[in-house]
Amino acid sequence: MELTERVAIITGASRGLGFEIAKAYAARGLRLIIAARGEEALSSAETELAKETEVIALALDISQDAERLVQTGLDRFGRIDVLVNNASELGPSPMPALEAYPWEELERVYRVNVLAPLHLTQLVLPGMKERGEGVIINVSSDAGVEAYPGWGGYGSSKAALEHISRTLAAELEDSGVRVYAVDPGDMNTEMHRSAEPGVDLSDLPDPSASAPAFVSLVEDEPASGRYQAQELVAALR
Repeated sequence: MELTERVAIITGASRGLGFEIAKAYAARGLRLIIAARGEEALSSAETELAKETEVIALALDISQDAERLVQTGLDRFGRIDVLVNNASELGPSPMPALEAYPWEELERVYRVNVLAPLHLTQLVLPGMKERGEGVIINVSSDAGVEAYPGWGGYGSSKAALEHISRTLAAELEDSGVRVYAVDPGDMNTEMHRSAEPGVDLSDLPDPSASAPAFVSLVEDEPASGRYQAQELVAALR
């Protein structure tokens, strides 16, 4: 896919991996619709990204305002070519064992990590299918594959997102729309610090190290599937 003048929605884009993906896309000429809940951090991200490309920033909760996010992008740009479902809800911190997990908190995790990405996908798919091309990228985690004590709420939501990704890929096989689940790997991010409070994460990579993988998925057009970001980045070297 030629990236110049294409349009991407990136959720959770005010900081961390989402912001680094947005910067990488902006450098390639994509126009952006970015969303996050924190208005101040989002405004700073918008200012930085606007130096490179045209950008819309919406401070909202994707589990409640998916329609507004997509419609704003369509009203401004007329199309959505790429959807990056990066926003995630960690849940309580420190993370409790499943036997003690408050179900109301788990419901919130699933609304943000599973239902919102699917809803956003449903909203952008008609235009993508009509044009015969498009990219859906769902940011996952190895916690969606491996069973780590204490990570059951977050991990099970990512497992659900991965299965949704696989099913969508099968259903859209002949449509021209590609669907990816991407494990960015361990990173030194605010979310990871909240997941493991007090643990020194300074030796982990910055999220900018994984961002080129998200460009590769759009630009190089690999088949739909599950990918590890660092393997994609290594292949680019």
